[in-house]
Amino acid sequence: MLEQVWVRDREPGDGTNYIISGFSNYNGGVRFYEIFKQHIDNGGQCIAILGGSTSQRLSSIQVVEQLLEVGCKVYLINRKRILHAKCYGFSTNNEQGVVISSGNFTGPGMSQNIEASMLVKGSHVQELNFSWNDLINNMLSQNWSIYEPTLADRTHPAWQLLYDEIGTSVRLEDAQEVTMLLTLSHADTARIQAAPGTTAGKGTQYFWLSKDSYDFFPALTIRNERGHKATYSALINMNYVDLGIVDNECRVTFEAENNLDFRLGTGKLRYSRIARSGDLAAITRISEFDYELRVLPIGSNAYTELLPYAVNFIGHQGKRYGYISNEDFSNILTNS
Repeated sequence: MLEQVWVRDREPGDGTNYIISGFSNYNGGVRFYEIFKQHIDNGGQCIAILGGSTSQRLSSIQVVEQLLEVGCKVYLINRKRILHAKCYGFSTNNEQGVVISSGNFTGPGMSQNIEASMLVKGSHVQELNFSWNDLINNMLSQNWSIYEPTLADRTHPAWQLLYDEIGTSVRLEDAQEVTMLLTLSHADTARIQAAPGTTAGKGTQYFWLSKDSYDFFPALTIRNERGHKATYSALINMNYVDLGIVDNECRVTFEAENNLDFRLGTGKLRYSRIARSGDLAAITRISEFDYELRVLPIGSNAYTELLPYAVNFIGHQGKRYGYISNEDFSNILTNS
């Protein structure tokens, strides 16, 4: 729905984009930062109203910084959890669109944690007598503690309402303590099966992940400096359990302006012959930046037990992924 209101059928620079969300983090907007920048650079506007608090993790420093850097106007409402609305959309001189959703402007909200969403456009918005301009003006005229942060003044109290996604230890929520189960394709494993020095081993070794992996990785705040298409990355610590190797600079990358894929760098597996097409990769998130990777061979007991959890398809070649709690995953490994 957000693709429809912000990307498809929209001319960059036409009208204003809106974000209203009580919770927000960097990965919630990583798909759209370049879209917003292009829109604003072409004369459009973007207004975001977010929740802020000194005692609760509502919105992060990183998402606000990025929204400001691309040119959005950001307001923070110091209302703890009272700012619970999640609304997104646009307005132009000729049309309005509004998405009313249960999904916050966060990684989980943009991928897995969505109970319901509704998109209203065109004449239906008029029938509801809805106006983005009236909504924004009425919200900002309330007797609330409303702050407007700027990049020029980091001493402004607004920045105290935001939490740091990177500089502090962030404890995972129970729903984030999961293992991703991923079926491996030829593209994932060709370099792993290649003999050293051969043509088959050339190129970057990575696992191709789902486009909906926003909530499985930390903030993707490393933007590429080379190339004309934007990518956003994060460095994580990956324990290759089968190899007994830990890579403290394992890179996960989101292709923001290419095919919107997530790619997990698994260079330590090159030439190892440890994974074949059809095997199952189990990627366990231990903490904010710590992960474990295991390869479960096709036909093994663990593979048979865990494959049914890979219920979601990636692309059109039969590649699949899914999640299982770390506790259940550990129990199945122990008993297989």
